[in-house]
Amino acid sequence: MKHALVTALVAGTLATATMHSELRTTAGQSCESLASLTLPNATITLAQAVGSGSFIPPNPAGPAAAPPAPTPAFRDLPAFCRVAATLKPSSDSDIKVEVWMPTSGWNGKFQAVGNSGWAGAISYSAMADALKRGYATASIDTGHVGGTGAFALGHPEKYIDFGYRSPHEMAVLAKAIIAGHYLTAAKHSYWNGCSTGGRQGLMEAQRFPADFDGIIAGAPANPRSAVNALQLSFTQVLLKDDASFIPPAKYRLIHQAVVEACDALDGVKDDLIADPTRCHFDPRVLQCKGDEAPTCLTTAQVESARTLLSPARSRKTGEELFPGYEPGAELDLADPRAFGSKDAITRPVDHFKYVVFKDPNWDWRTFDLDRDLAKANEVDHGISNVTNPDLKKFAGNGGKLLMYHGWADGAVPPRASVNYYTSVVNTAGGLAKTGSWVRLFMVPGMHHCSGGEGPNTFDVVGALDQWVEQGTAPDQIVASHLTNGKIDRTRPLCPYPQVAEYKGTGTTDDATNFICKRR
Repeated sequence: MKHALVTALVAGTLATATMHSELRTTAGQSCESLASLTLPNATITLAQAVGSGSFIPPNPAGPAAAPPAPTPAFRDLPAFCRVAATLKPSSDSDIKVEVWMPTSGWNGKFQAVGNSGWAGAISYSAMADALKRGYATASIDTGHVGGTGAFALGHPEKYIDFGYRSPHEMAVLAKAIIAGHYLTAAKHSYWNGCSTGGRQGLMEAQRFPADFDGIIAGAPANPRSAVNALQLSFTQVLLKDDASFIPPAKYRLIHQAVVEACDALDGVKDDLIADPTRCHFDPRVLQCKGDEAPTCLTTAQVESARTLLSPARSRKTGEELFPGYEPGAELDLADPRAFGSKDAITRPVDHFKYVVFKDPNWDWRTFDLDRDLAKANEVDHGISNVTNPDLKKFAGNGGKLLMYHGWADGAVPPRASVNYYTSVVNTAGGLAKTGSWVRLFMVPGMHHCSGGEGPNTFDVVGALDQWVEQGTAPDQIVASHLTNGKIDRTRPLCPYPQVAEYKGTGTTDDATNFICKRR
């Protein structure tokens, strides 16, 4: 029974011609017995039962280093079966995968979790969150070790693994292992990711529409070439000389001025900009009238701030090539991993150095937006960029796509998600035809994937689960803001293009006093 069930599952989901050989397993469903699974292009390297609260993630520095101390994220994990494997769908592939399955209390479902940045590591914390909710879960390192783009130089197959292949291969493997362990297939399969994980989710919907019943795509770093080009273009402006650099402390100054100018545009003065697209803020109001001071911006700093809050445009035609950041994102823009450092952001530099120009000595100061973005798109050719808005096959399979993005994101411009979502809706025939399978939730005041001054804690997994299982599309998702671990504000997140509108009575810190309404 076990042999036939798992073989049938694999045969029904394998998408590559190299993965047709029969899956074999020994009898029994113990965790340890999964070590004898034989899968095409896969090697099981570990199959062990992990006791409650005993998991310690591997030390990235290597086995000889001192193991990391247990953390609360893992200390309260339930007992589970841990399976690790290596996938080699190409001759140069080396994809590390882990699959975790609850020892008891499995909810019958599978949740794959995405990566961030250049990946290069298993997303253990995200797996822990899924396991605690009763899901069998899986994660990948996308085929390389370490969070830089150096792996791509001279290794096109590894870049394909990073771009789109490894999440799909993981989905196929994990479903087979889950079925082999429980003697039944997962009744539903979900993807949950933000940033790179959000892009991975969109790629799954586009390229492999049968892999998942539901996909959560948060703040997708997409199209990847354009996001990286935008950040390099802005970096050139901010770091062209010492005068143009905005000190991190001054981002708070800008932010306070933005909130003061635009907070009340939604009819509620609550230190939160509900819809930044209505905010037309000119940093010139902060320009120093004399010498530079902590309370004002120099002329050069004003121009830098304007750049960050404006689209990246072609110098030749004036055409908008990619949206800029929104008013209200200043605190996230000040992050040292963004524009709060006098060093160029390594992620986009790596992309152009190792992927586009294939030259480890490439100098980011030579970057030309028009020329090099076109070159990046040509080189990528759909490997990591998700630009095709036609997701009808995903919808036709009954798939549900839940997107979200923080309006105060200082890494990936929020309107990138708005633009892609709008293109999907228009391609499929409008909101009336798409609301049953794709929705976008914009989150006021939220930074990149989490954090920020607005309500930024919300249950997208529960919303997607209900949508898939009960067919109930989320009309709103209640988000909370916590201070010192205590909820001090709730607010409904509304499906775009709706926004939360105050009813006019009651505290503005209570979500029940708002309705979702299209403006």
